[in-house]
Amino acid sequence: MADGKQMVIPRAAEWFMHSRVESRKFRIMVSTPSEPPPPSGYPVFYVLDANSVFGTMAETARLQGSCPHNTGVFPAVIVGIGYDTLDLFPAERYYDYTPETSPDYRFRPDGTPLPKQGGAAAFLQFIEKELKPEIERQYNIDPGKQTLFGHSLGGLFTLFTLFTSPGSFTCYIAGSPSFHWNKAMISEAEEMFVNRLQQEALDVKVLLGVGELEQNHISQNSKNARRLAERLSMFTSSGITSSFKEFEGEGHVTVLPALISRALQFAFQP
Repeated sequence: MADGKQMVIPRAAEWFMHSRVESRKFRIMVSTPSEPPPPSGYPVFYVLDANSVFGTMAETARLQGSCPHNTGVFPAVIVGIGYDTLDLFPAERYYDYTPETSPDYRFRPDGTPLPKQGGAAAFLQFIEKELKPEIERQYNIDPGKQTLFGHSLGGLFTLFTLFTSPGSFTCYIAGSPSFHWNKAMISEAEEMFVNRLQQEALDVKVLLGVGELEQNHISQNSKNARRLAERLSMFTSSGITSSFKEFEGEGHVTVLPALISRALQFAFQP
């Protein structure tokens, strides 16, 4: 084995934060552009499952943001929210990304209980009241260009945030969202959101992306993602920009790099 130095992501840093609400410990990862910020500040992407996704998002943003005339993507700050472990998908995500305990999914395939669930409201409060102010204190951020990116259970949390607190972000990227985790709860939240759209205008963009190989999964999350995107597309007059993308030849996990690339382009579309 060659005796070399450890490689690091350029212009990236990390630290830990403890939430005031529940004293949860989060690993915060931030990547910043080398280019100076525009007068309004940098756009910012908040990325869930950062233990597995942050590196890909940060490097994709750095590459595409260096050639905006070709990609349409401009330099942005990437903020990853992860955990104090080397695990790619830590058990804590079950709690932070789920609004309620699932009535149908309580055990793993081997029969062992799933981790604690139902902490999404507290997690969103941490992002809004603690993390965002800290990021805006340290970096020159454009509050009018904030994106939330989540996949799988993270996609469920992204939709929960859209439905219950749509003003939190200007763009929502939900990859392979876990509609099946608590169908009744997410359906009720969706109906309340749609009713709200009939009463007021909300200037938000929504991208739902899935892998082609997810079509026949028993959860039917691919079908539900397409259905939701089509439903939201009927509310363009209410300021909703909605899109659905199925990535050819990709599955639930392999879809992530392609989705990340498309997410950056989608967020910067006029």
